[in-house]
Amino acid sequence: MADKSLLISNISRLVTMDPADGREGRLGVIEDAAVRIEGDRIAWLGRAAELPLVQGPEQVIDAAGCVVMPGLVDCHTHLVHAGFRQNEFNLRSQGKSYQEIAAAGGGIMSTVAATRAASAEELLESASMRACAALSHGVTTIEIKTGYGLEVKTEAKMADVISRLRKNTPQTILGTQLGAHVVPPEYRDRRSEYLQMVIGVMMPNAARSGAVSACDAFVEEGAFTKDEARAVAGAGKILGLALHLHADQFTSSGGGELAAEMGALSADHLDEITDKGISAMASKGVVGVVLPGASFFAGRGHYPDARKMIDLGLTVAMATDYNPGTNPSLDPWMSASIGITQMGLSCDEALAAITRNAAAALGLSDRGRIAAGLRADLVLLDAPDEYFPLYRYGMNFVKQVIIGGERAS
Repeated sequence: MADKSLLISNISRLVTMDPADGREGRLGVIEDAAVRIEGDRIAWLGRAAELPLVQGPEQVIDAAGCVVMPGLVDCHTHLVHAGFRQNEFNLRSQGKSYQEIAAAGGGIMSTVAATRAASAEELLESASMRACAALSHGVTTIEIKTGYGLEVKTEAKMADVISRLRKNTPQTILGTQLGAHVVPPEYRDRRSEYLQMVIGVMMPNAARSGAVSACDAFVEEGAFTKDEARAVAGAGKILGLALHLHADQFTSSGGGELAAEMGALSADHLDEITDKGISAMASKGVVGVVLPGASFFAGRGHYPDARKMIDLGLTVAMATDYNPGTNPSLDPWMSASIGITQMGLSCDEALAAITRNAAAALGLSDRGRIAAGLRADLVLLDAPDEYFPLYRYGMNFVKQVIIGGERAS
């Protein structure tokens, strides 16, 4: 933690994500602004002309006309894994279906096999490189799921890597136990036994270790039923774990309604969610997390209707869903651009989705906005305004990242 105040001056546009009188638009922009940080918290923000003097030493960062906005929150990733699946991408480009690839030993189980075979040190090294890449895009908080072990030993190994990564990176790392990802082939005829292992061993182990603060289940045909997900949610509640759900990705499985019923923090994917599911989530305050990169890269030509979700009152967040199979990208800006062009989001809504709303999807109220008393996670953008990085997709305009009041890049 910084032991003296830090002043960021000469900010062209301060994007607070906190609309108020005297600020511009839905994003609460302050022009010609400054931000003062004390320790790891924001102490003051406003127009530079109104900056109060301080006694004692103060470190100064000259933003040189940069745009400053909250650090990005990637609220759904599978950052810890071994191996890649570019060969499957090649096969898909030749017309092979996911089912054909999986039957030949590909799909998620190829990642499971590689992750089981990798050492914890190998997983930590590769995950650290990915966290660094995410940082270069301005990501200051990352959620990471297990779920590529699907056995007690490897799920514990993944949880341990998440814990070690938390100590090795400047970013905030939140872990989620996803033993209920899919049923592994060796338990195909014993799925109840596998589910009991998830609930009775994997989840308690991860919770006791402190590696995770949430649990998740994939509610979908070929994965887990709603009743099985209820069992996961119930066990998680006893363990003090928050709940996320992979829901309504390929079929309208009622995952949105289940998320509302079980008091989930979020339901994620939602490509096939119904109006009833959207309304149920909105009524219970469940955040809808859309994953544009996965919808794009899977090549199905179908995207969640984020416009309808917002119009029906749902809080919509956005994440990369980084994973080696359906979105090997760590760039939230690209996801946001896809969300705008393909899912009906406005630029303002997309920026809120990767900051303020993504923080809400993780149950975090101290970030995602720039306000006095909140955590000092900030991104400096070498761009004429906050919309330029969305417009010039595929380029990186992040000049500097501040995490907890400290320079992280």
